[in-house]
Amino acid sequence: MERSTVLVVMAKQPRVGFTKTRLCPPFELPQAAEFYEALLLDTFSLGSSLPGIQLAAAITPALASDYFERITAPGTLILPIEGADIGECLAQATGHFLAAGYHQVIALNADGPSLPRNYLLQAVKLLDENDVVLGPGEDGGYYLVGIKKAQPEIFQQIRWSTNQVLSQTLARTEALNLVTALTPPWYDVDTALEAIRLATELTHLPPERLTHTRRFFEAYPGLGGK
Repeated sequence: MERSTVLVVMAKQPRVGFTKTRLCPPFELPQAAEFYEALLLDTFSLGSSLPGIQLAAAITPALASDYFERITAPGTLILPIEGADIGECLAQATGHFLAAGYHQVIALNADGPSLPRNYLLQAVKLLDENDVVLGPGEDGGYYLVGIKKAQPEIFQQIRWSTNQVLSQTLARTEALNLVTALTPPWYDVDTALEAIRLATELTHLPPERLTHTRRFFEAYPGLGGK
């Protein structure tokens, strides 16, 4: 059975002392985990707003299914995955949903929830005419990757968590003769400066956007640069 498009959020369960530790300081470790959960919830809300697209979560650790079933909307597909690095996790997640019959699979990071909705819709349209779609990250990585056929090679031999991820991935797709398109660049929230940027961005977004992140900054106004 062929299905249309699935948007897979690459999600980790928030854990104090393990989640968003680059934000500490100025965040305390519990605040960093709470902040990530707010980003995660708002990312799921963003995905849920896309018409005609199935929302899914590729989750780690695999034992966190109960947590993700509790925080996601009914009908969200939960896929436990395990991998030595993000590349293995991406290969598992995209391969799984393609094998399940989806025509397009778009994997999205969980820590850039202010991403314009039309960037995701653009990725879907670009994938109709291209083999691969990448969303360039301002840090040299990418915030999304979309494919129509299993392409585990594009996730191999990449220096993950460096500013070479995008360039190395583009080199891989070129070597494999895969036609690749790019959506506009966006940013992840990994540092205190990026958290301040997001807090500032909230003042220009409609109040119904990023409700969980807004509540976090209201609870800890000093962490938003105010």
